[in-house]
Amino acid sequence: MQQRLPSLLPEPIGFGHRGARAHARENTLDAFALGLKLGATGLESDVWVTADGVAVLDHDGMVKRGLRKRPITEMRRDELPEHIPSLGELVDRCGSGYHLSLDLKQPGIGPRVIDTVREAAPDLLPRLWLCHPGVGELVELRPLDDDVKLVNSTRLNRLEHGPERRAANLAELGIDAVNMHHTDWNGGLVTLFHRFERIAFAWDLQFEHLLRPLIRMGIDGVFSDHVDVMVDAIAAEPPDPTPVRF
Repeated sequence: MQQRLPSLLPEPIGFGHRGARAHARENTLDAFALGLKLGATGLESDVWVTADGVAVLDHDGMVKRGLRKRPITEMRRDELPEHIPSLGELVDRCGSGYHLSLDLKQPGIGPRVIDTVREAAPDLLPRLWLCHPGVGELVELRPLDDDVKLVNSTRLNRLEHGPERRAANLAELGIDAVNMHHTDWNGGLVTLFHRFERIAFAWDLQFEHLLRPLIRMGIDGVFSDHVDVMVDAIAAEPPDPTPVRF
C-alpha cells in the first residue's frame, strides 16, 4: 500500500458535489443540507447571477419555460423555479460552518458572489473557494478579498508550459489552488504543487477504490456525488500531522 504523502491541510476537504447529488435532487437546499448531514465538510455548486443581480445555484444555467429554455442570466430571481436556491438562501438554511466551492459560470460575477457571502456570512469568506478555468479572471478577484480562496479549474493537458510553470505562476499571482480531474493526478504532481504551497483538489471521485489512493497521494480536497462513500474513504486514511494552513 502506498505510504500517505503529506498534504497542506490536516485532512482533505470532502466536497459534496452539487450538494449530495447521489442522494437528493442536485443543487437544492435539501441536497446541500443532506450533504452536510452525511458528513461532507464542504459543498460544491455552480453559481450564476440573475438579471436583477441575485447569485443563484444551478448547473447548466437554463430554465425550461413551456417548449423553450431561457438562460438564468436573462431572468429575474422571482421568475425562477422554487427549487433553484439563491446563495443567500443556502447560508440561511445551512449556516456557514463548512467550505464552499463555487464554479463561476459567467464572466465578471466574482465580485457579486464575494459581496453576497460578505453580506450573508462574513465568517465563511476564508472557506469560500471560487473556481474558474481562466487565470486572468481569478487574478482580477485577488484584490477584492485576501481571505477568499481562488482555484484554477483545469486539466493536465491544458497546462501550457507544463505543471511546474503553472504552479509557479499561480503562486506568483496569489491563486491558492488547482483543481483537476482525478485521472490527472499522481503523487509526484501533488508534491509539485505543494512545493509551491498550492492546494491540490481532485474531482469526479465516486468510488472508494479511486478516493483512497488520491487521499494517500496527499490531495487536499475531493469532490464526490456519493457523500457517504467519500466520508468513509477519508476516515479510512489517517491524516498525516502537518501544519494547518486554511
